[in-house]
Amino acid sequence: QVQVVESGGGLVQAGGSLRLSCTASGSGFAINTMAWYRQAPGKQREFVATTTSGGSANYTDSVKGRFTLSRDNAQNTVYLQMNSLKPEDTAVYYCNVAGRWGTIEYMTWGQGTAVTVSS
Repeated sequence: QVQVVESGGGLVQAGGSLRLSCTASGSGFAINTMAWYRQAPGKQREFVATTTSGGSANYTDSVKGRFTLSRDNAQNTVYLQMNSLKPEDTAVYYCNVAGRWGTIEYMTWGQGTAVTVSS
């Protein structure tokens, strides 16, 4: 079983920065993609950014140029550096990890970490 834990959320003023962390743990698993999603109050969960084991990254348009993914494959950890934060970035941020556990494909969500950006 693969477990995912996020951290790093908090309260920040507009224009500030936060770095979120997501770590996957377990045994005998391989990770393909590590992604971030977010869910603002009253809205559906939306894609933010994703990175593959090969290091490629994709971002939703609203965060391009402000958010940056980095990944430590040895630690099964992905970081989301968020700069120039805006009030509309306020949401619960969820990490999604997908890959293989033996011959079984899995996809696991973390519990989320809250980000609040004040104006």
